[in-house]
Amino acid sequence: MAKLLEGKVVAERIKEQIKKDVAVLKIKPVLASVMVGENAGAETYVKSQKKNAENLGIEYQFHKLAADTSESALVEFIQKLNADKTVNGIIIQMPLPAQIDYKKISQHILPQKDIEGMHPANIGKIVFGKAIILPCTPAAVMELLKETGVDLYGKEVVIVGHSEIVGKPLALLLLEKFATVTVCHIGTSKAGKLEEHVRKAEILIVAVGKAGLIKGDLVKEGAIVIDVGINRVADKIVGDVEFEAAEKRASYITPVPGGVGPLTVTMLMRNLVEAAKSQ
Repeated sequence: MAKLLEGKVVAERIKEQIKKDVAVLKIKPVLASVMVGENAGAETYVKSQKKNAENLGIEYQFHKLAADTSESALVEFIQKLNADKTVNGIIIQMPLPAQIDYKKISQHILPQKDIEGMHPANIGKIVFGKAIILPCTPAAVMELLKETGVDLYGKEVVIVGHSEIVGKPLALLLLEKFATVTVCHIGTSKAGKLEEHVRKAEILIVAVGKAGLIKGDLVKEGAIVIDVGINRVADKIVGDVEFEAAEKRASYITPVPGGVGPLTVTMLMRNLVEAAKSQ
C-alpha cells in the first residue's frame, strides 16, 4: 500500500522558510493580481492566494477589470504594473474572456515580475538550468518528488500530458536531474502506445484533466505516482489516475484533492519572494 504524498505538509515547511526570507527583506513584498470579468472558480482561488499572502507577510493587491476589457487595454494595465517599482510580482487570473489571448498577455509581464514563471525568458532559463522563478505546478511536483527521497538520476519518468504550464516545463526540470523522461500526449494515445509507456514508469506524473484516464492496474509495482489532474465527478473531486487500484501498487501516491494543489499557491509565494530578492 502506497504512502500518501500530502502537499499540505510540504507546503507548511516551505511557508516557514518564506516567512524567514520575508523577515530578512527590507521591504514588504507586493503581489499584484489581475482578474478580467467574473468567474466563481477564479474568485475562490483569489481568496486562497490573498489569505496565503497575508499569512506570509506579503501585500496582496487585487485589481478587477471589466469583462469587456480589450487585449490592448489589459496590456496597458500590465505595463503600468511593470513600471510600478513597489510591485514585485504580477499574476493574471484565469480564465480570461474570449477576446484576450493569454499566451500573448503573459509575454507582456516583465520576466522578473512573472511569478508564474511562464514568460518565454523564464522558460528559456530552465533549459540552461539557470531558472530562479519556476512554473508553479512543475515546481510543486519537484518538491513532492524530493519528499520521497528518490534519486532521479537515470529513473524512468513518464509524464502524461504535454501542456505549456505543466508537462513541457516539468520535462525540462526532470532532465536537469538526469532522469530519463518520456512525455506522452494525444498522439501517443492515438498510436495505441500510452499503456506501454505507463507500465514502464518508475515515476508516473499525470496532468491531463480527464478523470480515471490511467487505470490503476497499469501502475508499475513500487512506482511513485503524482496526479496533477483535478476533475469533478458527481459531487466528488478526483484525479486522472484511478486512485484505489493505483494505491495498492505504488510506493508513493498523491491524493486528489490534497496532493499537488496545496503546494501550487505556496510555490507562487516563493517565486514572489525570489523576485523581490532579485529586484
